[in-house]
Amino acid sequence: MIENQGNFSGDGRSRYLEPDAGFGTSVFFSYPKPYNSRQMDFIRDLSRDLKRRGFFPRTLGVTDYDMDAPLKAVRRLMFESHGLLAVAFRRIYVDSGTGNFRADVEGISEVPLEGVWLSTPWVHIEPAMAYQLGLPILIMRESGVAADGILEKGVTGLYAPEFDLDDDSSSYLDSVEWDRIVKRWEHHVRTVVERKGNPPSLFE
Repeated sequence: MIENQGNFSGDGRSRYLEPDAGFGTSVFFSYPKPYNSRQMDFIRDLSRDLKRRGFFPRTLGVTDYDMDAPLKAVRRLMFESHGLLAVAFRRIYVDSGTGNFRADVEGISEVPLEGVWLSTPWVHIEPAMAYQLGLPILIMRESGVAADGILEKGVTGLYAPEFDLDDDSSSYLDSVEWDRIVKRWEHHVRTVVERKGNPPSLFE
């Protein structure tokens, strides 16, 4: 989901997502609104990659608009999608902080936090909703973003690739690792499409 929703011409989103006729397999494309050119380029390149693979990436506030409450709108779009891909961009930088601040419970101590990036809460909410609906999810994490919540290793049982935008934004998308990971996710999405099309069976 994109925060601070607006139209393409109003907030500059046309710079990183192009108009689309809506053809392809519908997938929920979740990411925070980019705040620097590297993130914008990454979303543009990733969107193009998905379209080349036959997907139609859909994002509230970009390709789809809904006047309803955000969670209700997200759920509605989830039902129209066959998988979810989420990008955990850097959003909030913690130069110096403390976890478990002023802890006074036995066995729990304060944890120093230095040079940590946090992403948006939506990158936890939307994949969790998709997971509960049984949709295949793929989460990508920008380097430096804290691996907590649904970003924590092993939580979803799937590998969450990490990418570094200090390099060329398209370099990871051209890697063997990315091609292998996205093909596995793609297979799961195609399976969902096939099973959704099957009628219920009353016999074995």
